[in-house]
Amino acid sequence: MEKILANGTRLRGDINILLIGDPSVAKSQLLRYVLMTAPRAITTTGRGSSGVGLTAAVTTDPDTGDRRLEAGAMVLADRGVVCIDEFDKMSDIDRTAIHEVMEQGRVTIAKAGVHATLNARCSVLAAANPVYGRYDQYKTPMENIGLQDSLLSRFDLLFVMLDLADADHDNMISEHVLRMHRYRNPKEQDGEVLPMGSSVEMLSTDNPDNDEVEDTAESIYEKYDPLLHGNTRSKKERILSTKFMRKFLHIAKLMKPKLTQEASDSIADEYARLRSQDMMDCDVARTQPVTARTLETLIRLATAHAKCRLSFEVTQDDALAAIELVQYAYFKKVLTKEKRRKRRASVDEEISDSEPSQPRAKRSRRTAQGGEGEDPFAYSSDEEAEPVLRAARASQPEPTPRATRSQTAIEPNRLAQFKLALHELFREERANSLPLSRIAAHVNEKYSHQVFDAGEVQAALDRMTADNQVMLADDIVFLI
Repeated sequence: MEKILANGTRLRGDINILLIGDPSVAKSQLLRYVLMTAPRAITTTGRGSSGVGLTAAVTTDPDTGDRRLEAGAMVLADRGVVCIDEFDKMSDIDRTAIHEVMEQGRVTIAKAGVHATLNARCSVLAAANPVYGRYDQYKTPMENIGLQDSLLSRFDLLFVMLDLADADHDNMISEHVLRMHRYRNPKEQDGEVLPMGSSVEMLSTDNPDNDEVEDTAESIYEKYDPLLHGNTRSKKERILSTKFMRKFLHIAKLMKPKLTQEASDSIADEYARLRSQDMMDCDVARTQPVTARTLETLIRLATAHAKCRLSFEVTQDDALAAIELVQYAYFKKVLTKEKRRKRRASVDEEISDSEPSQPRAKRSRRTAQGGEGEDPFAYSSDEEAEPVLRAARASQPEPTPRATRSQTAIEPNRLAQFKLALHELFREERANSLPLSRIAAHVNEKYSHQVFDAGEVQAALDRMTADNQVMLADDIVFLI
């Protein structure tokens, strides 16, 4: 939601999205769907447009010789969406021209004696290919994207779309493509050559326009067509039509929800944790830089989630939904709603039992950080993490004998200790890969009172490998 402060400062409310992916993963089709669904949308391509064509141009009137302004694509898409395909084919000079538009929402022209400011308050949906044509799994996301941090920070979300080889998925895609080629729209011609002497008026009388049909409950949903939809959906499932989605988006944009205190606390704690994580783990695989614009991204996404619910308040659930979306877009972390509810219940119970006097900021940070597959004790410094680890050790039951301890599972508290010791070792050695024996020796030296046996070390590494945090090859551990 756009905000105009009392001193004239403007806070943009438009959400910018960038799609980076392999060829033939339907990025252009996604852009076309947005083009047909959004109330106002303008499309363009990277190679077929320049910086002047996107913003504004100063031309000369052939009759009077006066200078005049001609609006570009982003000015025409004011209060709407501009879809830019082949974004990587643009030159750096042309991409620099849209920096001001993406953040300030205006175009400033000072050319040929003409000085003007045009509104261009639009969202940018861009699609691009990686630097090497296809996404290289052995390089970091930043190396594959190949765009400047000043431009990436202006995108709220960045999604990486990969063309993975899977037999079931390929069969489903092939069936879908073949159905699309066999489908014929009953409203259009059958593909036959028109007879001689036919005119538009004659065809219009035979086939009346069906667009002016009264809105009913049935027109909200798409009708099931076996050839068009196939086995991807059943007759009982209801999918909203594009016509209804245009009306719904128009109504949702009119909502002006208010940010509550609980949502503000959750967003502030998550931003502080993202900044500390970005500063501590310099080699973490992320798609975008974590800057102050990330905080505004969380606010915009939470507000947009509340608008989709047609709510007048941005609640804590909206903030958590925005946090999950940012975690996935930045670090590819997935957390379902069921796991989120279990995480919140367990962390709140642990805080109320063991640490009643802990400040609110730390407790909220533990709530946002803890959970299955994540490190609940990832704080910004060792001094801050040590009291939490002592409390975890005090509440932990007596260690079982080594002979009866499971060789395939590891307790969450010990997994958190192992992760903390592992990251400390990688920072001390300033390396991205270490032998397994060196890691086991360091962990056991740090926690000498609770020895990690070979089974627990292997279980912890398997768990971190499943979460795409490390990679194990020939007894060498690589930090991803």
